[in-house]
Amino acid sequence: MKRMAIIVCALAGLGLTTGAQAQMGMDIFKRPSITKAFHPVVGKGAQYETTSRAGSDVKHTMEMGIVGKETVDGKDAYWMEFVTPDNKGQSIVGKTLMTPGDFQYSRSIIQIPGQGAMEMPAGMGARNRQKIDEGLNDWHSVGTETITVPAGTFSCDHWKNDKDGSEAWTSDKVVPFGLVKQVGKDSSMTLVKVIDDFSDRITGPVKQFNVQDMMQQMQQQHQKP
Repeated sequence: MKRMAIIVCALAGLGLTTGAQAQMGMDIFKRPSITKAFHPVVGKGAQYETTSRAGSDVKHTMEMGIVGKETVDGKDAYWMEFVTPDNKGQSIVGKTLMTPGDFQYSRSIIQIPGQGAMEMPAGMGARNRQKIDEGLNDWHSVGTETITVPAGTFSCDHWKNDKDGSEAWTSDKVVPFGLVKQVGKDSSMTLVKVIDDFSDRITGPVKQFNVQDMMQQMQQQHQKP
């Protein structure tokens, strides 16, 4: 059931990521910063080291990038994909189709180890989106700053969240969210590498999500010796 909870969090995060926000508390995805930092370019992406300080430092590597472009209601929309490890070290891959101007998403697909790829019901992340929008005024710009991370040195916009003490640095040289570094009370995220050949890792046929089928399959896997 713990793994199911992780998957559900990842799914809800497809309003803006497959679990990255839920796992890392990535408030950088709230406006007003998001409208300035989001620069989708197909085939471009970024790799991050995420650290969670819940009891002891736990580090993971996650990636995000743009893997496709479509038209939704006459607007350009981009498939944004996230790759993040589950509690067994295997990769959960998720992508969402979103429009940059209003940051609205219309489709979400998640691929879970042993489960295949599934398209989620429309509106499943609505409550998560509401929580994001509730923080519109929490972030404010505190100017520009040049910082150095493993991926290199970047001239960044520096953002602060006075409500929870978080800070973030963004650059238009980084796809898709511009995030170079984010530091919060219990977590951090640092750019390790800029990816110039980010490819879609959703493979095989995509089926419609059915929670009962998923839980049954997970129970069967758990019972295997």
